[in-house]
Parts: sequence; structure tokens; C-alpha cells
Amino acid sequence: MTELGYVAWPPIPIRTERLVLRESEARDRAAFIELFASPEVGTYIGGPRPRDELERAVPEVPGRRPGLFVIDLDGAMIGMITLDRRDAERPGHVRPDAGEVDLGYMFLPEAWGCGYAAEACAAALEWFADAFPSEPVVLCTRTANDRAMRLAARLGFTEVERFDEYGAEQWFGVWPSLTPTG
Repeated sequence: MTELGYVAWPPIPIRTERLVLRESEARDRAAFIELFASPEVGTYIGGPRPRDELERAVPEVPGRRPGLFVIDLDGAMIGMITLDRRDAERPGHVRPDAGEVDLGYMFLPEAWGCGYAAEACAAALEWFADAFPSEPVVLCTRTANDRAMRLAARLGFTEVERFDEYGAEQWFGVWPSLTPTG
């Protein structure tokens, strides 16, 4: 990841009505493995990874880096949010120099349908807007992922373009609404 910039990391945990967005801890390792091994979670991100491979590869404290928030519900990890610089080589940009911040998220299937993704993503976007007031945030998802498309709209992302990537049609949007340049 290209660094987010000069911001203290991790930030003070972000509290919402039901959730805490925080830095990863050793106790989150099993949930990270579950996320990446889950066939349901892997449906739109290239499929699940083998659990035995993950057991060997996932570090004792996984995901400890700037831009990654663990989503905690009642003391347990239920998902994660990432805010990473979008690779300049990938399609989909709103600035001529690229480098926009890309919002990503994954939640354990048992947390789906409860509004946690909207609550956590809105909190992360609010934190980001305060930390980087002039930075656009982009989101890219497969158009076939109805849940992600609805969440993007609910969060206020506006469509910039659609393109093919990874063998599927992708929806690319920006938050807040910015006029694409270049």
C-alpha cells in the first residue's frame, strides 16, 4: 500500500452505536482466517482461500497496518474495513495523478443483513474526511454484487464508470460526489 499520508495510526478507536472500529489484535487471527476461507465472503473477490494455507500464512497479529480497521461487535471481530491507495495501473480513477483512496470491506456471513457494514463504513468515511478533507474516496465492486451496490448508494457514492476487470463488470464510484478529471 502507498501510505495514507501523515496521520497518526492507529487512530483512537472509533465508536458507533453498536460497533468499535479499532486496530487489529492477536485475538482477531481466527476471524481473519474465517473471513478469507469463507466461500460466501469469497463469492465476489476471487473465491475462498484454503484454510490450511491461511493457518500457515496469517501472522499472529494480522492486518496491523495503516488503513485497516477491525470491526468489533461486543468484543469480537465481525469484519474489517480498508482504506488503501488505489493502484495507478488499475482501471477507475477520478484524479489525473490517480492515488485515490479505495474503500474496501469484508464481514463474516453471520454479520450480514444487520446494517453493520453501513454503520462501520459510514464511521470510517467520516474519520477519513476529517483526517484528509480534500481526498476523494472511491469504491469498486462487481455489478453482480447487489448488496455492495445497495451499500454504495446508501453511503452516498456516485457512479463514475463501469468497466471489465477480473472477468466481470465492475461498478466504480466516488464519495463525496466529485467531477472526474483527466
